[in-house]
Amino acid sequence: MLSERAQILLKTLVERYIVDGQPVGSRTLSKYSGLDLSPASIRNVMSDLEELGLIISPHTSAGRIPTARGYRLFVDSLITIQPLQQVEISELQGMLLPDNPQRAIAAASSLLSQLTEFAGVVMAPKRRGIPLAQVEFVRLSERRILLILVTADGDVQNRILIGDRDYTAQELTEATNFFNQHCTGKTLEEVRDAVYADLRHLQGDISALMNAAVQAGSQAMAEEANPVVITGESNLLRVDELSNNVERLRQLFRVFEDKTALLHLLDHSQQAAGVQIFIGQEAGLSSLDECSVITAPYKVNGQIVGTLGVVGPTRMAYERVIPIVDVTAKLLSSALSHPV
Repeated sequence: MLSERAQILLKTLVERYIVDGQPVGSRTLSKYSGLDLSPASIRNVMSDLEELGLIISPHTSAGRIPTARGYRLFVDSLITIQPLQQVEISELQGMLLPDNPQRAIAAASSLLSQLTEFAGVVMAPKRRGIPLAQVEFVRLSERRILLILVTADGDVQNRILIGDRDYTAQELTEATNFFNQHCTGKTLEEVRDAVYADLRHLQGDISALMNAAVQAGSQAMAEEANPVVITGESNLLRVDELSNNVERLRQLFRVFEDKTALLHLLDHSQQAAGVQIFIGQEAGLSSLDECSVITAPYKVNGQIVGTLGVVGPTRMAYERVIPIVDVTAKLLSSALSHPV
């Protein structure tokens, strides 16, 4: 437990270092902390904070900078969040239009990058977790049937089914009505159970068609060409703390290129109810040891389907970036959700 003055001095030190990017000395702390303390008293508190591993003195500088542990205490207990103004939220909302899910996801990644000047990342929804909004069977020719799947987030998937026989228009209408009556609002996993349990309610032998439709739908939902959308990686080239270490920067860009490790991190953070902050080694990736990742899950009709966030240096304006990530996640959720 830190004393009140130690908390104030640590908060002041982190805030000044984020703004200036230079080690913070006792004179600066005396000027900005609002505490009536002598330079000797401030130095004593700084020594205590250094012993606790919250700050360090780089090289031979008289000033100190926060450690990852210091940043963690700052964001958990000391930060003063700067909420977005309503006019800013309205502008963001206007850029995340619900006309196309893929465009909305790409726009969210771009907005995160533009607003923070770091890298914006969005994990695209896992198709298997998206509820269905509508299903339709259309006869194309003998034994060839068009399956149309519309998901709750507005995505449309078309698949050609080759039937075991030629189905009549009446049978396809019956199959369409069955799906829309029993399966709207359910994921395909839930649909599979419903189909198998309720085939007895159908007239005619169309069980093979229903089974083929579920299999084709599952395959369509599983296909995802670009599971992570990343925008603004080049912004990190302008961050001194990262660009000064060419090898570390090369490792970081390999993470962006490969995406596997980043996807795992985003998938893990999807379990959280709100904003999560990974500072340095907390991300579990050595390439991100000098970075912070701020994430938040987004939803479709109340169900969490993906995660978005920002990758930047540990020296970032957390009080500003956190609400940007939080609000963007909520607006993307709204843009992707439709009545079902």
